[in-house]
Amino acid sequence: MTSIVPLREFVVRFTGLFARDLPVDAVQKEGAVLLRELVAHDNWLPEPFAQPNPERYTQYLLHCDPLERFSVVSFVWGPGQKTPLHDHRVWGLIGILRGREAETQFARGPNGRFEPRETTVLTPGEVAILTPEVNDYHQVANALADQASISIHVYGANIGAVSRATYDPESGREKKFISGYSSSEIPNLWDRSRAAEAA
Repeated sequence: MTSIVPLREFVVRFTGLFARDLPVDAVQKEGAVLLRELVAHDNWLPEPFAQPNPERYTQYLLHCDPLERFSVVSFVWGPGQKTPLHDHRVWGLIGILRGREAETQFARGPNGRFEPRETTVLTPGEVAILTPEVNDYHQVANALADQASISIHVYGANIGAVSRATYDPESGREKKFISGYSSSEIPNLWDRSRAAEAA
């Protein structure tokens, strides 16, 4: 049975990191522990936010901090779907909930071209950290050809409103974009009426 309680608790605890006035690297480090706990169990993501689109990967907003200090997103990848090479321009965390996700890091050379570095395959329960100016250029793909994969991302901004770019690896040419979200709906984290009725 799906219970949204773990997501609500995650949001509350992640918000608490900012109340402690931590530096960004500490938010990422402690936030990665919280995200690892969240994706260790696959019983909380509401079904509407786990639906693949046969045309392209989907990005569902699960929560955005009222001050836009962070956002939580579910990425749903149909079989074989992938992103172009892109950046984020804010810090990020990636936690795998279902399936497998292949992340290929890129480095930009002095000529502006991008060279692929290592490719890491993440499995359920694993978390990766993204930091601008360190490892912000990457391409992500569903590593499974026959089923969907789902990852939960946390970003240091309202990621659907951040101006970012995709890149052509050969020429280095960039194309600006703002991703938005795949749905205008968000989960209702704060309705506790069912729990109250059951008590």
